[in-house]
Order: sequence, then C-alpha cells, then structure tokens
Amino acid sequence: MPRFLIAESETRDERDARRDHAGKSSGESYAATLRQLAPHADIMIVAPADADAEPIGIDALERFDAVFLTGSPLHVYDPTPEVERQVAFMRAVFASGTPAFGSCAGLQVAVVAAGGTVRKMPERMEAGIARRIAATADGRDHPLLDGRPCCWDAPAIHGDEVETLPDGATLLAGNAATRVQAAEIRHDRGVFWGVQYHPELAPGEIAVALERQADQLVDAGLADDTAAVRDRAAQLTALHRTPERLAPRWMLGVDDQFADEHLRRTELRNFLTHAPRLKAEASQRLPIAVAAD
Repeated sequence: MPRFLIAESETRDERDARRDHAGKSSGESYAATLRQLAPHADIMIVAPADADAEPIGIDALERFDAVFLTGSPLHVYDPTPEVERQVAFMRAVFASGTPAFGSCAGLQVAVVAAGGTVRKMPERMEAGIARRIAATADGRDHPLLDGRPCCWDAPAIHGDEVETLPDGATLLAGNAATRVQAAEIRHDRGVFWGVQYHPELAPGEIAVALERQADQLVDAGLADDTAAVRDRAAQLTALHRTPERLAPRWMLGVDDQFADEHLRRTELRNFLTHAPRLKAEASQRLPIAVAAD
C-alpha cells in the first residue's frame, strides 16, 4: 500500500474560506483525486505553513512514497513566516529523497526551495483555462508529459509565476501567458515534478475559484464586470456536469484534453506511475552536504 503525504500550501484561514465556498480545502481536493487514481493508498494531510504545525523530519519523510504540494494564494516571494515554513518543509522533502509533485503554488514553493525565484506576473493573470501549453524539446520526451499532444489546455488560476528556474531544473512546457508551465527539479537527493496549472481540479472547482476572485479578475482587466465572471463560471460548471456535451465545450473552446477527466489528470497519473522508480533512484544519491565532501 503506497503512503502519500499531501502538504497544504494554504493558511488555516484560507483553508476555511475554501471549504466555505468549494466544500474542500486544496489538500482535501488533492486527496479526493488521489483516492480515485490510487484507491488503496494511505493518505496523510499536513499543513507545514501553520505556526503550530509539528515539523516533519527527514527520517519521517523518507517513509512516504510520494509528497504532493497543493496550490494556494500564498505569494512565495513574500518573506512571511508562513512562506518560510513552507519552503523549509520542501527543502526537507528534497533532502529526504522522496519524490514530490506540485501544482501552481506547489511548483513555486519547490522552485524557491531549490534556489529559483518567483514573481507577480507582470502583464496579466491566467484564470480559468491555461491556453495552448506546449512542451519544450526536453518536455516532449519527458515522462511527466507522456500522452499530451503538441499543445493542450488545462485548468489554471494564478497571478504569480516562476521567474527563474533553479540549477538542476529542466523546463518542460510553457505558453504565451507564462514561460514555465511544467518543470522537473533535481535538488539535494530529491526529484520534483511540477506544473503551474491544476490537473487535480475539475472545471466546477475552477468555476468556484473564479467566482471567489471575481472582483480581482475585473480589476485585472480579464472581465468587464462580475456578471461576465459569473457567466464564465457557469460555462465551466456546465462542462463539469455534462463533459460529453458539445455546447459547453464550444462555448469554452476546449477539447478532450480539458473536458475529459482522465486526460485532464495526465500529469498526476504519469507521476504516480514513475514515483516508485524516482524513489528507488533517490536511494543511490548522497545528500548535498555529504556529496560536497
């Protein structure tokens, strides 16, 4: 039975607010998706950003088969105690050699933990659907993106982006909105596969996120008014309820890569397939401090 650890990137207040709107925190959404993909997995959820969270040592992390980092409104470039605790947790994950996967803020936390940088997007947010994501030359042969076509759309909502990848990272995919849509990071003893979008979320969950941030989307110029945001959210909800219908697909301009649940979760399924191999390879790598001697 595989053991998975999900690390909430949300603060306690953010988790409560998301439960009020969507019924689940980001970590609970991740757990629900993973239980469908790996029904026999033993799943534990922790919140490393919380001030009262008990630190998880490297030895304890080594006992998990994979770690998952959720998305959140966390701004990783802000040196708050919550951010520092989250980054410290990810550094421990790298040191443990346990393979990790993250989406949105999860990718950004891993980037900063390994020495890269994150910034506020200089031009616009990416909200609802990340359009025309394309694999790089390295990404086309990488197992994270196995099964993806030359271009695809994915659920997304973020106003921050990776500015610079750390040493030991490989850019796997990008689009016109943000250069880093998928990456592999090798740091210390660990390997992290991450995406800026949300393969773990359904269109209906993205719809709820849009409605929660309607005023922000209007202020950012992505919609003329909150009614337009509600209309887009309604289209996503319709797709969620009847993904086989052509009408919501046409209104949103998406194909099976976005509408079909199995295809939408491609990166997660690929990571789960390769995590045992990544874990075995980690046992052959020395920690940074030892390797430098």
